[in-house]
Amino acid sequence: IGVEEVLEHLDESFDEQNSSRIKMIYIETIRNPLKLLKHSSSLINKGCRISAIKAGATESGARAASSHTGALAGSDEAVSALFQKAGIVRCFSKEELVYMAGVFSHKPLKGKRIAVITHAGGPGVMLTDALEKNGMEVPHIEGQAAEELLTKLYYGSSISNPIDFLATGNAEQLGEILEYTDKRFDNIDASVVIFGTPGLFDVKPVYKVLDEKMRTCSKPIFPVLPSIVQVKEAVDYFISLGRINFMEEVNLAQALAKSWHTPKPAKTGIMPEIDSKTIRETIFKARSGFLKPKEVRDLLLAAKVDLVPEITVYNKADTIAAAEKLGGSLAMKVIGPIHKSDVGGVELNIESTEQAAAFFEEMMKIPGAEGVVIQKMVKKGIELFLGAKKEEKFGHLIVCGLGGLFVEILQDISTGLAPLSKDEALAMIRNLRSYKIIEGVRGQKGVNEEKFAEIMINLSALLMAAPEIEELDLNPLIASNNSIVAVDYRIKIGKTTKT
Repeated sequence: IGVEEVLEHLDESFDEQNSSRIKMIYIETIRNPLKLLKHSSSLINKGCRISAIKAGATESGARAASSHTGALAGSDEAVSALFQKAGIVRCFSKEELVYMAGVFSHKPLKGKRIAVITHAGGPGVMLTDALEKNGMEVPHIEGQAAEELLTKLYYGSSISNPIDFLATGNAEQLGEILEYTDKRFDNIDASVVIFGTPGLFDVKPVYKVLDEKMRTCSKPIFPVLPSIVQVKEAVDYFISLGRINFMEEVNLAQALAKSWHTPKPAKTGIMPEIDSKTIRETIFKARSGFLKPKEVRDLLLAAKVDLVPEITVYNKADTIAAAEKLGGSLAMKVIGPIHKSDVGGVELNIESTEQAAAFFEEMMKIPGAEGVVIQKMVKKGIELFLGAKKEEKFGHLIVCGLGGLFVEILQDISTGLAPLSKDEALAMIRNLRSYKIIEGVRGQKGVNEEKFAEIMINLSALLMAAPEIEELDLNPLIASNNSIVAVDYRIKIGKTTKT
């Protein structure tokens, strides 16, 4: 049996009263991703929390990939996308796995705004840096309640966050601080307390208060007790109360962030209505390999993806006729070579039929050229990227990011497994490091996120209707004036004799 069968057993035998709610998993082989997804999602929905290490991932397949998506998204990304869809927190070391289980043993986070409470400035600064670098927040604390709290602490203390109550801070003061963070500070969702020993007094009373507040406060409190040698007896006492001690603040920060940023198991969305009949007919008639431009357009239009008007030409006379018919500024792209711009197979802002005819003759000299696509130029906008790659056993991995050259240079992508729900699609968009550009920055209009997510969901439906698709690139899509139009696209299929 494999880990999938273990999860199946844990799921089907789950007992509300007696079963463990924390699962720590080490995996080398995922033989049945759908089974793992089904039972891990079910366990998490029953109240369990799961963290896992997946070892043995390989990127060797990316070297042979012919598309942007193939080069960017490999089997390891498929594992991460599967875990994300299932609600599993992915870890990469035994230590991280244990820290995550420690986080799971506390009350769940209901927000990412953390109060850092310490009697030692250095660890507090390190924790603050680690939290914010990993997408959490350490908000500034101010106002009347903050001023009240400051009067209860020794002179020189700071409550702005981190809350530093000095080496002389005592149990009573820690209790006051935790009461304020729990009940008076509305911009705080959880607290981390760093308290070792200053060598001035017995810290056991401090740990006793810490335990009491962890039981009575509604917001989670995570303890970091680093002095495991100097005050071993006091730390052992704290653990004897049924508590967990985090010994290192940066590792805790990373675990907290991963826990917060891993969503609940994805809910199955309603599949959009697309023209499945046309999709199946197109796939049936097509040959394996990269599809012809018309075949690609037929599939994308059937999936309700907006495309720029275009005409495919194979001779000079048709080029002139197409340029006259489309009118205005035009773009021309060679058919045949995979990466057109690398071989000089793209020309933009063509303004006359004479130019179009001349460029056609030049492009047909490119090795492997089969014809030319002429398109109307799209107004300037933000370039986006969407792609998909078929991963053995996992299904289709969908990738999004900024388009054009950015997808190769920045490699800032989000991945998800088909089929996508709207929530998953929006989360993928918002998880991009370049999301600020998509949102709109410095007066530049942003992207219609709802429309972008809708295209991703439609693309997901296309992949479910046409599992023969091996690779798909829409690069770029141009987002402008509330519309998103695909201007360059290709699809590769692999067919069996049963198709």
